[in-house]
Amino acid sequence: MPRLLLHLEGAIVFLTSLYFYQQNDFSWLAFVFLLLVFDISMLGYLVNERAGAVIYNISHSYILPVVLILVAIITSVDWLLMISLIWMAHNGMDRMFGYGLKYPSGFKDTHFQKV
Repeated sequence: MPRLLLHLEGAIVFLTSLYFYQQNDFSWLAFVFLLLVFDISMLGYLVNERAGAVIYNISHSYILPVVLILVAIITSVDWLLMISLIWMAHNGMDRMFGYGLKYPSGFKDTHFQKV
């Protein structure tokens, strides 16, 4: 049951991000090109598994994109809102497909399961 809730949570975050992205009339071409750019955080695993997990988790938690969405709204910075919504969509999409935050014991050890 918890796994199902995590998948549903990811789907809701992904769809909500898409909705607000569309509401702001941002470029769908930019969305497609930037959607997977946040996976560059996996390069942290080139250092070691602990560093990789920390860098990956910082990039794939909801905290930074939510903070940046709020900053973008408060400051009326459209490009920041666009990138933050894409980032949030990426993280939601990952959760929807079962890719979770990583444990330092290995890339496949996530808060969902062993992938």
